[in-house]
Amino acid sequence: MIRNKLLGELPREVKVLVAASFFVAVGFGIVIPAIPLFAKSFGVNNAAVGLMVSAFAIARFCSGLISGKLVDRFGERIVFAVGISMVSFFTFLCALAQNFHQLLIFRSAGGLGSSMFSVAAGSIIMRSVDDDHRGRAQSIYNGSFLIGGIAGPAIGGILSAVSLRAPFFAYSSTLLVAGTIGFFFLKSGKRSHTEKNDEVDSMGISEALRLSPYRTALVLSFVTNWVLFGLRSSILPIFVTENLHSTTAVVGFGFTLAALIQGFFLLPAGKLSDTHGRRMALGIGSTVVLFGTLIMVFAIHPWMYLIAMIVLGFGGAFLSTTPANIVGDVIRGKSGQVIALWQMAGDAGMIIGPLTVGIISDIFSFRAAFAVSAAVFSIAVLLAYRLPETRRSHLPNS
Repeated sequence: MIRNKLLGELPREVKVLVAASFFVAVGFGIVIPAIPLFAKSFGVNNAAVGLMVSAFAIARFCSGLISGKLVDRFGERIVFAVGISMVSFFTFLCALAQNFHQLLIFRSAGGLGSSMFSVAAGSIIMRSVDDDHRGRAQSIYNGSFLIGGIAGPAIGGILSAVSLRAPFFAYSSTLLVAGTIGFFFLKSGKRSHTEKNDEVDSMGISEALRLSPYRTALVLSFVTNWVLFGLRSSILPIFVTENLHSTTAVVGFGFTLAALIQGFFLLPAGKLSDTHGRRMALGIGSTVVLFGTLIMVFAIHPWMYLIAMIVLGFGGAFLSTTPANIVGDVIRGKSGQVIALWQMAGDAGMIIGPLTVGIISDIFSFRAAFAVSAAVFSIAVLLAYRLPETRRSHLPNS
């Protein structure tokens, strides 16, 4: 009943993407714990392991505009299915890798496919959903990723105990299922009701960059991924165990708590974005995440870390959807490269953020790294309160 109510108002394309993204997320969650361990099994140092983790994001970043061009040229459905199939194929080759260099090459090659299907999926959601439902569509789509991401690591841990290659075979299989769903059930190029009434020529990057909301979305994507993904996945676990003298179990509990809070508030955040406008949702999310980052600066006990993760999870529910809604509000036509550039900004945050905070924590301290991250993220708060409303029903001349 609830499921039908949530999905009933959304286009068929969104429902298909929700199903496909769940299988992608489960597989991704399965393989994530195994990647550093499998790389380490080839006798490489920690720097090489770090390169392995970053290679996928670097490949995504470098191929973003290519993926956007492919979406504009061949349509979302084909690019989505081919992209996922590429990741599946190269993940399968990762499972068969005989040395570190092979693993690095195959993992990096999968980044191109990841870029292709993520740009295609973003384009489908932004084009097929009108602005009255875009926030909720993004929330449900991200929620399927979140649920799959929570379930995946537990499965991956069991498979890794059997063999470090097993999670890669499992991930390849779930990707094959997702690609099959996309190929047979997606319809490429469907436009929303609003877009049907407007000029549908694709928007170019130069035109998009002249729009203040789009530039704001780029910055938001960068700083959000710096804090919510880069910071949390790099030095935060080490800070909890070394500085707060806690255990890895507490680290895992904090991450799970943040994911559950984010998942619980995803739909309310998306609904608020649709009913009260992007500016309000963005203001709430950015302010809350900044507050959560500042808590980490002053944390002296594990319970303060847990509170910070709850706060970050709540703010993340708003920031995981609203920037995408802003881009969807202002683009026109397929605009694959415009969407790709926005996603590349997020990838850049995931690449630059961990490197920066890692260097700062080595030279100064963990708290200095958190303080710098808070200072960088304060830009998002300023932009949020200066953002002109982009949802059409909230524009002055609507």
